[in-house]
Amino acid sequence: MKTLTSGEIATYCDVNLRTVIRWIESGKLKGFKLPGRGNNRVLEEDFLAFLEQHDMPIPEPLKNKASPSILIVDDELPVAKSIQRVARRAGFDPLIATGGFQAGVMLSQHNPTLMTLDLSMPGMDGYSVIQFTREQARYKQLKIIVISALDATSLERALQMGADAVLAKPFSNHALTEILEQCMGEA
Repeated sequence: MKTLTSGEIATYCDVNLRTVIRWIESGKLKGFKLPGRGNNRVLEEDFLAFLEQHDMPIPEPLKNKASPSILIVDDELPVAKSIQRVARRAGFDPLIATGGFQAGVMLSQHNPTLMTLDLSMPGMDGYSVIQFTREQARYKQLKIIVISALDATSLERALQMGADAVLAKPFSNHALTEILEQCMGEA
């Protein structure tokens, strides 16, 4: 887990070092002191959460330069693998979750840029996953594409609940690639 010094944070935010120390001491920015000299350190993820909470821009060096990650959530593994192949060919780094609960764990562990989501799953269905993600401030930038065999009314409900796009099953690889690229272009 990468840590940042208060000096690095001051440089990123173009503020005085004392300002960063005050943010830490007041609890606005989550940090910790090193044993010995007591220098402050902040976990990169805590700094990014602070920036998001205060509507501050993410410094260019901290933006993820790797392939954008996509979390594929579908209880039918053959369908998930099919989406994974298309996503990989389109230049994304795909991960698979086979249920809503597993999706929640993987969201927090991997912080993907985009999630494809089936609506019909045992346990926690796709609607519950949409509701959970849209209630969490840390996932407000997450793009959600619902990929489902349910009817048009169900797909419309998913959009009303916060999905960014829908794609009906069965789908063509071309249609999936287009919708992935469209959503990533908006990210």
